Amino acid sequence: MSEGQEVDKLHTMSDKEIQRLEIMTQLSKKQLSQAQAAEQMRLSVRQVKRLRRSYTDHGAAGLINKSRGKPSHNQLKPEVKQRVLDLVLEHYRDFGPTLATEKLMEIHGIQISDEKVRQLMMAEGLWKPRRKRKLQVFQMRQQRAMFGELVQMDGSDFDWFEGRSPRCTLLVFVDDATGKLVELQFVPHESFNAYCEAVQRYFERYGKPRAFYSDKHGIFHLNNPRLTPGDGLTDFGRAMQELDIQIICANTPQAKGRVERANKTLQDRLTKELRLRGIATPEEANVWLPEYMQDFNQRFATIPRSSLDAHTPLAEKDQLNRILCRKANRTLSKNLTIQYDRTIYQIQVNRPAYAMKNAVVTVLESPQGEITILYKNQPLAFEIYHQQEKQATVVPAKSIDFELRNAAKAHAPAADHPWRKGFATPLSKQAAPAKGDILTLSE
Repeated sequence: MSEGQEVDKLHTMSDKEIQRLEIMTQLSKKQLSQAQAAEQMRLSVRQVKRLRRSYTDHGAAGLINKSRGKPSHNQLKPEVKQRVLDLVLEHYRDFGPTLATEKLMEIHGIQISDEKVRQLMMAEGLWKPRRKRKLQVFQMRQQRAMFGELVQMDGSDFDWFEGRSPRCTLLVFVDDATGKLVELQFVPHESFNAYCEAVQRYFERYGKPRAFYSDKHGIFHLNNPRLTPGDGLTDFGRAMQELDIQIICANTPQAKGRVERANKTLQDRLTKELRLRGIATPEEANVWLPEYMQDFNQRFATIPRSSLDAHTPLAEKDQLNRILCRKANRTLSKNLTIQYDRTIYQIQVNRPAYAMKNAVVTVLESPQGEITILYKNQPLAFEIYHQQEKQATVVPAKSIDFELRNAAKAHAPAADHPWRKGFATPLSKQAAPAKGDILTLSE
């Protein structure tokens, strides 16, 4: 090869750069004008002139991106990358990338993208890309327009304190229009009393919503009305009817997907927040939950389509202590006694007994277990006449795990049980051995 012979070189070009090379070739042969070339490449005429000058001076190599093969200007500095990785390995191993990014900013002041944290965690094997789920088609329901028009409610049984406290349930109330958390409360398990206390706090904070959206738990829905006498309403359903609040029961978990997704998010985020703050009991957590709800709503709540508030304030007739309770009617015997929940109550009145014989009274049992007996909406004095021994009780399906976990505590031995007095052994009944006996250690 002679010294002046031109050496052919191989250039690696992208599809975009190959297209530009073809246009520059046509432009140099005057087959295209600069305006036409600019239109085809979707550039300005000034940019076309710059590319043509580079093509004229350097040929095809002048159209290749000069940054190819060089490190990015936006990459993390090695010391920052190492610090982020150390913090993730020390504090946030089981965190998701998005939550870990938030904590790096809030606690450590490191501003970094969640995608970069995801890449670091994947490289260390701390995070695996989620597989594409099989597509399931469900009929879409447009969310309500006004705040308070529909509130979804559910209980999430989970190990919220990661073994620092017994497993418990979190009651979650989510507004349908905004996705806003309106009530959170840790309780031992889902029960009528727990929901009564939760809705009372909700009413006092916001007022009465138009409707509650729940599952078909026995608290909200009679799954077998034939076996339940009365008006076909549960105690909770009757209470909401007195407050003019509609109860809607979903047929599937997907129907109330907003609260189900909130449960999943809380099981991830709230559990880790409790760990970081050192909160180990439901009582401590319940005091702190309003602060967490405010932070959660600032991050995830959305603006409703309507600015109107559908809540209605509590009226004077809404006596929550006489509505949010178990309520049953009883007929007085000739001795002015009634039986309720395996207990016989003796009514005490000044009038003759025959005057109230066969009178119908209403028994109210508050969520705290307090009993009130009303006659014509007026309380009656009473005393407990007899209380039967506790027998087998019907337990809802969603409360079976709670009852089994507490079975040992529920059947603790009585105070005078022989187990508490110790066991007598043959040696304990004999006299103390004499000195020098074979059973002693002394000589």
